[in-house]
Amino acid sequence: MASTHISSIDFVLKETTYTRLCSTKKILTVNGKFPGPTLYVHKGDRLIVNVRNHGKYNVTIHWHGVKQPRNPWSDGPVYVTQCPIKPGANFSYEIIFTTEEGTLWWHAHSDWSRATVHGPIVIYPKIGTTYPFPKPHAEFPIVLASWFKGDVMEIIQTALENGGEPNKSDAFTINGQPGSLYNCSKPGTFKIMVDYGKTYLLRIINSIMNEEMFFMVAQHNLTVVGMDGAYIKPLETSYIMITPGQTMDVLITANQSPSQYYMAARAYAGVVYDNTTTTAIIQYNGNYTAPSTPSFPNLPNYTDINAATNFTQSLRALASMKHPVFVPKSIDTRLIITVSVNTLPCANNSCAGINGTRFAASLNNISFADPKVDILQAYYKKIKGIYSTDFPSDPPFAFNYTGDVLPQNVLTPDKGTKVRVLTYNSSVEIVFQGTNLLQSAENHPLHLHGYSFYLVGSGFGNFNNETDPQGYNLVDPPELNTVGVPKNGWAAIRFKADNPGMFDIILVLYVLHLD
Repeated sequence: MASTHISSIDFVLKETTYTRLCSTKKILTVNGKFPGPTLYVHKGDRLIVNVRNHGKYNVTIHWHGVKQPRNPWSDGPVYVTQCPIKPGANFSYEIIFTTEEGTLWWHAHSDWSRATVHGPIVIYPKIGTTYPFPKPHAEFPIVLASWFKGDVMEIIQTALENGGEPNKSDAFTINGQPGSLYNCSKPGTFKIMVDYGKTYLLRIINSIMNEEMFFMVAQHNLTVVGMDGAYIKPLETSYIMITPGQTMDVLITANQSPSQYYMAARAYAGVVYDNTTTTAIIQYNGNYTAPSTPSFPNLPNYTDINAATNFTQSLRALASMKHPVFVPKSIDTRLIITVSVNTLPCANNSCAGINGTRFAASLNNISFADPKVDILQAYYKKIKGIYSTDFPSDPPFAFNYTGDVLPQNVLTPDKGTKVRVLTYNSSVEIVFQGTNLLQSAENHPLHLHGYSFYLVGSGFGNFNNETDPQGYNLVDPPELNTVGVPKNGWAAIRFKADNPGMFDIILVLYVLHLD
């Protein structure tokens, strides 16, 4: 049997009735499921996903962490690589898997529809090869998600209209279930059945809208062996901290007294966060008296910055003969990009943000403006006036980015559809610099489409161009597709710009093929 093959699957987007937290509503789903169906492939396969939109909203689907070499048309972000799939329309995505191996995920990439439209991608090793660790007895996807009692599309639309913050979620879920600590939720709590002495693989996905999450299993140690579709050196730990968009492959051995044990997840705090805790149960097979309440894990406190930092800085790429590291040692292009929450003025100070303004996120003080035509189409068809190529390499204003008192002239960003052109096959470094504008510093996730990258360094305070690169890890940095920029800190990534196309980091980053 060939190790590479092409298969296809149908995704039908439709409204489906779900009851959670004592109330019933309709949510947008794929094939009626929340979370959506799991895609199973082997490394190097190709998959055709036929999306039929029977819902009432425009939708696109993104294959988070799949590099899609020379295939940006199927990457999915709305108005970047395609216009949305309208209600009643259909679109077929070709998903090209190359070096990815492990766990990734797919999700809607339009407005807030991804709150319910998402699901796992499982990428097995090529047929004839195996994991770089003993094969587990069984595996379970663990999808962390947000649940809102209200209509998620109405929530984000209201926030966009009034300029204020969107409502925080009412619960977190594990595989679609809030768990025992929420009203009307205990009977549906997700359970995993295990046999004593056997090892299992948890494929953990953070599809939550905003919050980084601590995750633990009571009285059991975890061994992290993969992240974002790449392997890492096995990391033994009692907990993980996982950023929205990240995936982790985690081994757990059922080596405790046969009983029931909670797995639980709660937020590592941002500025606005849901402070509830979601649970599921690991239940041993066998004859024993079940406890009235399963043992509960001692999760880190939601403000425990040391727990978050210690975990993240312990991650190392596997860097083996079969899974080598190709981090660029020298750099052709360096970008330093500030990540901020800003405000835009509103007529008569009529919006719900600070002092009647409208909240807006920005990179290098530029807030992305949706174009009328998707940028990839505009590039190939040479449609003028859709975007400009002057996204700055450095912050336009230099200031104490993480200070407590910041200048007022950087509160209001420019609005624009700006891109940065990269030379094909060049080595690129991007330093994401967090800011404390509006005193709203938080651990902020950033995801690069079209590439994985190496997280070569991170720290707190303002990035120092002279001294901080001296501490980079250029030997075995983890290969990721999503990074959490530390609160009031910075993160540096490196990659080779070898995938021509139009790809985005919230704003747009694309590679111009020059050969």
